[in-house]
Amino acid sequence: MRLAWRRFARAIAERMPKGLYGRSLLIVVLPMLILQSVVAYVFMERHWDLVTRRLSEALTRDIATIIAVVETYPQDPDWDIVTRIARRDLGIQVSLLKGEELPPPGPKPFFSLLDTALSDEIVARIHRPFWIDTVGNSDLVEIRIDMGQDVLRVMARRSQAYASNSHIFLVWMVTTSLVLLTIAILFLRNQIRPIQRLADAAEGFGKGHAVGDFKPTGAREVRRAGEAFAVMRRRIERQIDQRTTMLAGVSHDLRTVLTRFRLQLALLPPGAEIEALEADVDEMQAMLEAYLAFARGEGDEEAVATDVAETLRSIQAEADRAGFEVALTFEGDSVLTVRPNAFKRMVGNLVGNACRHGEHVMLSGRHAEGYLFVTVDDDGPGVPEDERDNVFRPFYRLDEARNQDEGGTGLGLAIARDIARGHGGDITLDTAPAGGLRAVVRIPG
Repeated sequence: MRLAWRRFARAIAERMPKGLYGRSLLIVVLPMLILQSVVAYVFMERHWDLVTRRLSEALTRDIATIIAVVETYPQDPDWDIVTRIARRDLGIQVSLLKGEELPPPGPKPFFSLLDTALSDEIVARIHRPFWIDTVGNSDLVEIRIDMGQDVLRVMARRSQAYASNSHIFLVWMVTTSLVLLTIAILFLRNQIRPIQRLADAAEGFGKGHAVGDFKPTGAREVRRAGEAFAVMRRRIERQIDQRTTMLAGVSHDLRTVLTRFRLQLALLPPGAEIEALEADVDEMQAMLEAYLAFARGEGDEEAVATDVAETLRSIQAEADRAGFEVALTFEGDSVLTVRPNAFKRMVGNLVGNACRHGEHVMLSGRHAEGYLFVTVDDDGPGVPEDERDNVFRPFYRLDEARNQDEGGTGLGLAIARDIARGHGGDITLDTAPAGGLRAVVRIPG
């Protein structure tokens, strides 16, 4: 039983709204619907049905009394006196249809409370074949009783057998509920909108998109959360600006020194030692550019709508010009909002890493289900499973044959993951179908 209850609860939870607006609306609507259902059931069962049966019982007793009088005192063969008394004192019209038979039964109405109650009372009190019509005339109820040779026809007002005004209560209840629900929906929408704006701003900022002029609105708690987000965003942006400014100064100073080294080496006579020194200067230049690129993180670039398929084709073309074999496929919509230079650098690092360690590289992209997936496969030696998290650490280099930045600083994958997370995504490593390394980039968009 406990397992069945857990499965039932899990099935219900899976079908519940996932958003705050839907859940808040459900909290308001569901109790109101339950309350209305209970009230309507109790009202129908205890009041409407009871009143209708009491009225039908009274009308049936009047008809039974008329039949008893006619059969007990047959001095009025044409029923003139009985007809006059019934119309004056009982409020019903009575007539005798001589030589006729009961009509065939008609279709039952969809809502047959009156038919059911009136039929039950006639069966219980009169014990004669009968025919009733509650739908032919909206104001009258026609009842025909088989008297043997003749048929007794009774025309009564619907209100004499049916609580016809009880539905007004249901109409008022439903109308009032609709008005209250409309007010609740409008109120909830106004309360949820600031939370949605805050969530969109936080998500956009996490992806590196321009947030714009975000102003906290809504309830006090929502305003506090919005103000905390705005303060956090300003601190992060100020920190990024300070770091970028510092790195620009460091880059300028170090490049000046390296340029001085190059000029001094150019003035020296050529030789093996000079060539070695120039190679060291080139390596220092490459290391400096890698350090600055990793520390900068491409954070100052704005995200724009970019044709990522064209970006992947340009990376393939660059690899082909460098003499590497790269196959490319792409599925889905190719336009995505990314930081184009950072995105190209990220994929380029992965493709370059694959080209250095594999002979055949497969680059594929797929935009589906709200995400962009970029997969880079190679047939190289791969990376051991226990080292796949370590290779993303800055300056980490494998001791084995495979080195993710051979001859470099060990920042290629670190820069790629930093850019992917700056877009709100991530990079995971796995084993490629050809036995090498598979790198999968997952970016929302």
